Amino acid sequence: MSDAEALVNAFMAEFDAEHPDADKLASYFTDDAVYHNMPMAPAEGIEAVKAALAGVSQMTSRGWEVLHSAANGNVVLNERVDRFDMGGTEVAVQVCGVFEIRDGKIARWRDYFDMATFQKQMPGG
Repeated sequence: MSDAEALVNAFMAEFDAEHPDADKLASYFTDDAVYHNMPMAPAEGIEAVKAALAGVSQMTSRGWEVLHSAANGNVVLNERVDRFDMGGTEVAVQVCGVFEIRDGKIARWRDYFDMATFQKQMPGG
């Protein structure tokens, strides 16, 4: 396993905590990082990334299961299922993530998922 893949896998393991710590999550990123959930606008810069991660950490995580992972140099792809509890309803989102690593940190993170599938699972969706 490459260092880049090990870094991404360690980052994913942070979501095994019920409420991952936003500061700890942000420590995985470069100062100029970009986090982009493709159906939404990107978070650009460490403060915006941290704010986006704080929003994720407010949901109750039920773990993010990495199904497949592959690395090519500094780029890591993972297919996974992100699970959350939202108001007593379990939400499971199938995601493909693309991570670009620079100097041992995440510089770019793009997640591709179907927003409609996510919204249908939400309470009242």
